[in-house]
Amino acid sequence: MNTRLPDRKEMVEPFIDREISVIFQGDWGQANLHRVCGWLCQEMGDRSAPGSRFGIWSGRGGVDAVHAVLAQDADAALMTPTAAAAGIPAGVGPLAVRAADQLRALGVVPQRDRLVTCVDKSLGVSTMSDLAALLPSLRIATSPDDGVNLIGAAAHRLLAAVGVTPDRLDAAAAVIYAERPFPAIDAFRDGRANVLIQEAIMTPSWQRVAEHKDVAYLDAGPAVAEAFARWCWPTAVVPSGYLPGLDHDLTTPEYSDFLLVCRADLPDDIAFMIAWCLVATREALESQYRHLPPDRSPVTYPLDPTAIATTPIPLHPAAAAAYAAFGDGLVLPGS
Repeated sequence: MNTRLPDRKEMVEPFIDREISVIFQGDWGQANLHRVCGWLCQEMGDRSAPGSRFGIWSGRGGVDAVHAVLAQDADAALMTPTAAAAGIPAGVGPLAVRAADQLRALGVVPQRDRLVTCVDKSLGVSTMSDLAALLPSLRIATSPDDGVNLIGAAAHRLLAAVGVTPDRLDAAAAVIYAERPFPAIDAFRDGRANVLIQEAIMTPSWQRVAEHKDVAYLDAGPAVAEAFARWCWPTAVVPSGYLPGLDHDLTTPEYSDFLLVCRADLPDDIAFMIAWCLVATREALESQYRHLPPDRSPVTYPLDPTAIATTPIPLHPAAAAAYAAFGDGLVLPGS
C-alpha cells in the first residue's frame, strides 16, 4: 500500500487517517527493546485513526528479528547489535539469510556497547591467542551460538579466530551458556567462570566483576579483527577506566545500537510514521533514561537524529523521506 505521504509543510504532525494494525517484536519482555517498542506503539497510536491496534511480540533481539519480519510475523522488529547487520548486503555473517533483499531499515536507536573479554588475572593470560593453550583450565561464561543469539555468534567467532573452535570447546573445563548477559556476568563474578565474553558493559553488573578477584581484559588482536572484518563487523574501543581494572584503551568487537527492521512492502504511511516518531518524539524515550549518566545508559541520550537515520542496510523509502524532510530544516518538538 502506497498511501500519500505528507509533504514538508505537513510534516510537523502527520496523522494516519485509517485504522491500522501494527505488530512490533522486541526482547524477552523486560529489557530495552521492549521499552522502545512500547514508546513507538503509544506515539503511533496518538497519531492514528480510532480503532487502530498495536501489539508487541516477545523475541530475543537477534537473528529472530530478521526472520520475524521476513515471515510477516511482525511488521517491524528490533535487533542488536547494528554491526551484525552490516554483512547483510554482502551476504556474510550471522544475518546472511534468504530473501534478505526484501529487508529494509526504519532507523536506529543509538546506544554504546562492546563485546568484552574479561579473564581472571591469575590465569596469566595477556592476549586472546593465549586462551587456546589454557583450554583445560578455562571455565568460559558466554551465550550460546544457536543461530539466533548474536552474543553467542560473536563470542564463538572471537574464540574460533584464536584457535578455540567449537569442536575444541569440549576440552574446556566448563562452558557456561546464558541467553542474556547477566547470568554469565554473575557466574564470572562469583568464581564459577574464569573467562567472560559478554556485552551490556554500561550496566552495574559489569562494575562488580572485580569484587572477588583481580581481572584483566583482552584486546581483539589482528586475528579477531580480521575474522570480524570478513563479516563486515567493525571493532571499537572501550576507554581506559570505564571498567574495573581497565588500565588501557581496549579494542573489542563493536556491539552498539538497536536496529529497527521491516519488509520493503511495509505500507508507506506506517513506515513514515515510525521514522517520524523516532525523531520527533525522542524526548519521550530519553526521559526514561535520564536518571542514569549518559555514558552508563543503555540508550545513549540525547538521541542524535543523524545517528537514528544512519543504517547499515537500505532504509524503507518512506522512512528515508521522513528523515530527508527533517534534514531540510524542520523544527523538531522540544528544539
